[in-house]
Amino acid sequence: MIVVDKGVFFNKMEWILWGILLGFLVFIIVKRFVKPKYLTELTQDEFISGYRKAQLIDVREPKEYNGGHILGARNIPMSQLRQRLNEVRPDQPVYLYCQSGARSRQAAEILKKKRGCEDLHHLKGGFKKWTGKIKKK
Repeated sequence: MIVVDKGVFFNKMEWILWGILLGFLVFIIVKRFVKPKYLTELTQDEFISGYRKAQLIDVREPKEYNGGHILGARNIPMSQLRQRLNEVRPDQPVYLYCQSGARSRQAAEILKKKRGCEDLHHLKGGFKKWTGKIKKK
């Protein structure tokens, strides 16, 4: 019969659980802040110089979009993107933006994986940093 010291066993389990939790937190932080290689982050000036020759997509929700959006942008909310993938042409550049940049990163990942888009760009800092022309509905 094997006798196990419960104190040592639980101490090891606690360390394992803490290790898993720490690994998960590191993964989330890296995923949030490290820019994927397939996505080009553009300053406002770089964004302006190229978006007229591309598909300009605002991935914010309709209420945000109606409150003001970049002139010429199409609204495909992040919440509807998977159902509306066929509206994005994979053979043309795609310029994405949202309020801060997080949702446009997520949208780029979906467009890369599910639609095969290769030429993906997003606005650094998102719409909240935009000082160019806007249109309100």
